[in-house]
Amino acid sequence: MTRDKEILGMALWVEKHHGADGWFHIAQQQDRLLEAGDFAGVALWRKVGCRFEELMAAKPPAQLH
Repeated sequence: MTRDKEILGMALWVEKHHGADGWFHIAQQQDRLLEAGDFAGVALWRKVGCRFEELMAAKPPAQLH
């Protein structure tokens, strides 16, 4: 699996489990990793956040709730 597919998979998981509020879960993960000093992990979750935003922008408004 490529890194891009892994990031997409993570974003899709967040969408499935957290819906439109997934941004909050992503932010929590970034905060947790930042506190632990895991900057590579923070960078990964930033990429997941960007992909998540792309997924949300592509959905019709009725599907966001």
